[in-house]
Amino acid sequence: MAAALSTVAGGTLRALSQTPNRETGRNCSSFSSANRCASIVRSGEHLSAFGPSQSDTFSGSRGHGRMRARRSRAGIFLPHLISSMEEVEETYVMVKPDGVQRGLVGEIISRFEKKGFLLKGLKLFQCPKELAEEHYKELREKTFYPKLINYITSGPVVCMAWEGIGVVASARKLIGATNPLQAEPGTIRGDLAVQTGRNVVHGSDSPDNGHREVALWFKEDEICQWIPAQASWLRE
Repeated sequence: MAAALSTVAGGTLRALSQTPNRETGRNCSSFSSANRCASIVRSGEHLSAFGPSQSDTFSGSRGHGRMRARRSRAGIFLPHLISSMEEVEETYVMVKPDGVQRGLVGEIISRFEKKGFLLKGLKLFQCPKELAEEHYKELREKTFYPKLINYITSGPVVCMAWEGIGVVASARKLIGATNPLQAEPGTIRGDLAVQTGRNVVHGSDSPDNGHREVALWFKEDEICQWIPAQASWLRE
């Protein structure tokens, strides 16, 4: 069993590392996802404890009962880890020019760090018009589109790539409603902004857009792959 599980998990790890990103052509699996898959291989080497021992083979119904229990535990183990691995997402968060000018960068980063998300990319950046237009291309037909482009390119922004389980939805909750006057107290916009046109921060609205926007704003060598020391205290 241990050998078979190691083979399956090893194949999963190879498949993850060879899956191309639709936007950039580079491998899109995260280091932390691959690392968890590697842990499956290591754990699989110890799953012989769940399999039948020699004494179980000859101990009658009592031994078979223990063997069934062990098989049940082993059957839960692998799908549980794979499920956790599949929930890991990435999102793009940007402190807009007004947030940078007001000195809110540190506080905004701190809120995501305290939540326990993994920071994979961070930079102060002057956004060119072409990039702003590509980022907001879905809003091109809106009347406020030219004003929005002028706003985003009016000063430096802080670009961030974050990773975590359910990070897209959770980041949206931390950020708050688009209109700061409708955002709940305790959210970034609810606490720090008063007008939609100066709402301090942007966050990806879906996992697909998270991948697209991270690839759009960061070069491949600007994304850091690392494992935080507190990882084991954030997830089971």
